[in-house]
Amino acid sequence: MEGYLVWIIAGFALAIIELMSGTFYLLVLGIGAFAGSAVAWSGGALFAQCATAGAIALVGTYLVWEWRKRQKAAKGAQGIMLDLGQSVVFEAWTDPKTGAARVKYRGASWDAVIGPGREAQPGDVLYITGQDGQMLKVSAAKP
Repeated sequence: MEGYLVWIIAGFALAIIELMSGTFYLLVLGIGAFAGSAVAWSGGALFAQCATAGAIALVGTYLVWEWRKRQKAAKGAQGIMLDLGQSVVFEAWTDPKTGAARVKYRGASWDAVIGPGREAQPGDVLYITGQDGQMLKVSAAKP
């Protein structure tokens, strides 16, 4: 198999895996692999292919790291929650003692923790007050 094809396959594999992670780091590694493929296609030696791919991957990784650092600083410690105040529909309790429940939001069922005033019935409208990972924090009062 030609060397440039190996680089292209690696680039596409990294880009596809990146679609599952969403961090952009694997994307820049994939771009580096595509650059290595271009050097291989133009007849460059293996060392030149690896050096080009490595240099682009290092620079790209640094740029993504800097961008993520700026984004995190701009959002602050809590982050910007775009869903704050949005309404959800209470579906069912999963553990009434702890306030764990299932709610419907944007056409999908989500795990949620209901805050103070835990007397919710199926079909009640609640409001998002926060988020802990994939767990929504909701209450009857709009924030």
